[in-house]
Amino acid sequence: MTGTGSLPTEMTAIGITEPGGPEVLRPVTLPVPEPGEGEVLIRVRAAGVNRPDVMQRQGKYPPPPGAPDTPGLEIAGEVVATGADVLESLVGRRVCALVAGGGYAEYALASAAHCLPLPDDLSFVEAAAIPETLFTVWSNLFERAYVAEGDSVLVHGGTSGIGTMAIALCRLFDVRVFVTCGTEAKCAAAQALGAHAINYRSEDFVEAIRAETGGRGVTAVLDMIGGDYVPRNLKCLADDGRHVSIAVMGGAKATVFVPEIMQRRLTLTGSTLRPRSAAFKALLTGEIRDSVWPMVEDGSLRPVIDRSFPLAEAATAHVRMEAGDHVGKIVLEVRA
Repeated sequence: MTGTGSLPTEMTAIGITEPGGPEVLRPVTLPVPEPGEGEVLIRVRAAGVNRPDVMQRQGKYPPPPGAPDTPGLEIAGEVVATGADVLESLVGRRVCALVAGGGYAEYALASAAHCLPLPDDLSFVEAAAIPETLFTVWSNLFERAYVAEGDSVLVHGGTSGIGTMAIALCRLFDVRVFVTCGTEAKCAAAQALGAHAINYRSEDFVEAIRAETGGRGVTAVLDMIGGDYVPRNLKCLADDGRHVSIAVMGGAKATVFVPEIMQRRLTLTGSTLRPRSAAFKALLTGEIRDSVWPMVEDGSLRPVIDRSFPLAEAATAHVRMEAGDHVGKIVLEVRA
């Protein structure tokens, strides 16, 4: 291991004492991990909070084999040590990284191939809010659904971290984006970001999409709801449209009319990012570095930040996420 010199042997992290509510998130003392082959050790300055963290805390989404039990899927900070086969010149670099777990801590391991360099004007809080949502939206909407300039999409959860990132990317790539939100205030926030917002409590989003697209429908739907939303989503699709599932917050089972899929040549697909292989994530990191990261570097792509909390207040951050009042990303800050 090559590093910046003397590093502590112990660190503060957020542990899950047992499956349950936010109160089960407690500060714990753990050994500082040592980077293995291809890994870097990052002094975490900020960590993003995501829905999978909540599900893990509830006991519904266990970490994949080999991943830390500590929650946290995205981090930003400085590289303080490197493992074998990693350039020593990375030590001292400001980076953000996609990780399979361990982000809610003072130090975390990341694959060097899953790190992205930070421009000087990007704060650690902003940087920590990027990897999970950017990787998810890019891989599912722009690769799996292969949307492109001139297309149109429907994204549910328009003011979530995923939703706000989808709006930002669609705006930058000239894709017309519709989103659903549950309040007029959230609709206004989504519209200010560049989306056409539909209040799903007061409007039928299927009818709204048909009206706004002249009956044609959208190119793709990015869905995190599942359940009875799926057949309604299909009615929003244009012929040859693509439906991409990334979560099932509204139910894991859906009933669809197969002849409609056949006759209209619809594609139903989906993915989960966390359990994908390190090799896949490395390829995805490279694609994002080439295709999207220049927009981060020139300042045209920035995440929407709802609020940040100290690491020790992770439980409070989860309370806010579960309340559903946030617009954009919730982030934990690790004080120096």
